[in-house]
Amino acid sequence: MIPAAPAPQHAPVPATPPTPRWQQLWRDAVRDPRELLAQLGLDAVAGGLGLSDDAAVQFPLRVPQGFIARMRHGDPHDPLLRQVLPLDAEMQPMPGFSLDAVGDGAAKAGHGVIRKYRGRALLIATGSCAIHCRYCFRRHFPYAEETAAAAGWRDAVDAIAADAGIDEVILSGGDPWSLATPKLAELTDALAQVPHLKRLRIHTRLPVVLPERVDEALLAWLSALPWPVTVVLHANHANEFDPAVDAALARLRGAGALLLNQAVLLRGVNDSVDALAALSERGHAAGVLPYYLHQLDRVQGSAHFEVPDDVALQLHRELAARLSGYLVPKLVREVAGDPGKRPLTYA
Repeated sequence: MIPAAPAPQHAPVPATPPTPRWQQLWRDAVRDPRELLAQLGLDAVAGGLGLSDDAAVQFPLRVPQGFIARMRHGDPHDPLLRQVLPLDAEMQPMPGFSLDAVGDGAAKAGHGVIRKYRGRALLIATGSCAIHCRYCFRRHFPYAEETAAAAGWRDAVDAIAADAGIDEVILSGGDPWSLATPKLAELTDALAQVPHLKRLRIHTRLPVVLPERVDEALLAWLSALPWPVTVVLHANHANEFDPAVDAALARLRGAGALLLNQAVLLRGVNDSVDALAALSERGHAAGVLPYYLHQLDRVQGSAHFEVPDDVALQLHRELAARLSGYLVPKLVREVAGDPGKRPLTYA
């Protein structure tokens, strides 16, 4: 009897890598304002909140479930809810408010590269964010035309390499950590070939609004970078911190990052000395030093958040009287054409 021929051996089919958990949570973000209000037990009062379908079309809602979980159920004035809820007030034209409040357009130095300040270049890594903040100064930015990821970062990196006066690159957006980690590595591998770079700064809201983004792949990438790295977070209220955020920030510190926080002074969110003091103290407890407290960038759609300068200065004065100096952020405004952030000073 002739033995049967052995079955042909086929190379194993590689398994499809699982979707990182943070990306799935990103996809699960709430995009319908009425769904958000229903989750918070506020659907019955939606009409009285000034909810705007037009504002939601112009600048869509996006908010992760983990951030919603930190909002106070049944409270229409919750400071986290106010930051994301599209309102009729956004659609009212206001004098002095423009599409490009900080002069990004005039400061372009290459595709996706903005050059405003001496020694620094800001790289628009992506237009994506995990959360859409209603006061965002880039809510009208033409991301489709001005994202550095186009052409595999080549144009952006070439522009930085051609200017030996740039020693620090700032990754911004959108949110640079909305990119997959291999895409970030592609960028930083290219930047590592630029000999005059000394520092990397990353502006991100993801560790606060989607702390799951700080996964092992991101930490391995961060730990291997050849420069000192500063991560500038963005939290406006102490309630944005929770144990998951604390753990993510501890992991970032363990990877060698210096953590700073910048906030925006927002009417109805943090325009009291108690709220500002709690933000500084809660951030410091999580290993983050206060950096800037920004006066609102006057972008169209954000006027209802504005706090007058005299009120801002009084709040800052009271904050300085209450807290240790290292817990008091600099009160600043960005003015198009200025060589740096403009401090607001007492008379």
